[in-house]
Amino acid sequence: MDIALNPHEARVLGVLVEKAFTTPDQYPLSLNATTNGCNQKSNRDPHVDFSEAEVRIALTGLTMKHLAGKSVPVGSRVEKWRHSAKEALKLDDRELAVLAELLLRGPQTAGELRGRAKRMRDLPSLDVLEQCLATLREKGYAVTQPEGRAPRTRQTLCRDLHPEDLPAPASALPADSGEQSEPSTATAAPPPGEIGAPDVTTRVTVLEERVDELAAIVARLQRELGG
Repeated sequence: MDIALNPHEARVLGVLVEKAFTTPDQYPLSLNATTNGCNQKSNRDPHVDFSEAEVRIALTGLTMKHLAGKSVPVGSRVEKWRHSAKEALKLDDRELAVLAELLLRGPQTAGELRGRAKRMRDLPSLDVLEQCLATLREKGYAVTQPEGRAPRTRQTLCRDLHPEDLPAPASALPADSGEQSEPSTATAAPPPGEIGAPDVTTRVTVLEERVDELAAIVARLQRELGG
């Protein structure tokens, strides 16, 4: 399918998919919850500060593209929103989770993707992840490009979401580039699938996710207890 999203639509779609997987008891999302999900600082790149008006416009755009729609629960006056990406894009849960991670965090290596997307759906091995990526590439939703030792995959639904011309980190510059980097005692990260030192970024991400999960549990308990 030839689907083109703008950056606002891409972020909102990623949030709707993520929250459907991670906080099903709070899904579908209200406009306020969707806006908060777009603007949260954990599991997001880049960080944004969308207004509710901007998010509503993005939701309208996604509805016109058959990727989202309104949902008004019985007995509720609050307008809520849900995604329809699984049906529209013809993806299974794992493939959709990986695509949402690419929308929310940008280009990533296989190891990064598996470590982050498995908070939404189980990815028992890198082989399973590669099967998901192969489907996304086949359908034209993602592309994998060689970048140094570890190829990175990027989504293609919104090409302006994560610019491809970002400067390479100092460690990735070729030896004859003329650039000098500060000496470092850190060891090189192992290729995806190999056992190595813990990825600090992934560990921090996991801790942030657990805090979000605990906050959701506390909120649910408060509602049940009438607090």
